[in-house]
Amino acid sequence: MSEDNNIVLTSQEPSLGEVRLAPEVIEVIIGIAASQVDGVYSMRGSIANSFSELLGRQIRGKGVKVNKDDNELKVDVYVFLNYGVSVPNVAAKIQEKVRQQVLFMTGIEISGVDVHVQGVIPEKQEQTIDPNNLFGEENGEE
Repeated sequence: MSEDNNIVLTSQEPSLGEVRLAPEVIEVIIGIAASQVDGVYSMRGSIANSFSELLGRQIRGKGVKVNKDDNELKVDVYVFLNYGVSVPNVAAKIQEKVRQQVLFMTGIEISGVDVHVQGVIPEKQEQTIDPNNLFGEENGEE
């Protein structure tokens, strides 16, 4: 029999039954929360995620790993940041935003959020070559 990885939420009214969340639901919540922080360029994904995005699917849980040990929930977030941002400040904002969103949406208290900065993405450079004047010649001059 397969191991049950679902997270059971405690209810104020036990007579109503129980609520079980798949870890993927928490990963999606965390992925969206982290990607909304200013300074985050993107989340790290796998080759399978990149292939799925090429097919038009948007993967929300990429770059997130949820670890459940006993009654603790720890999270690893893998991000690429924009060039020029303060890495410690953006990482702290990611940690706070992730904790707040998971607590607000599920009532689950996260014991730790580890942020792994995978790279820094420079700003896109503007094209400086005029396609109508490739060699820098003026009109009529040679």
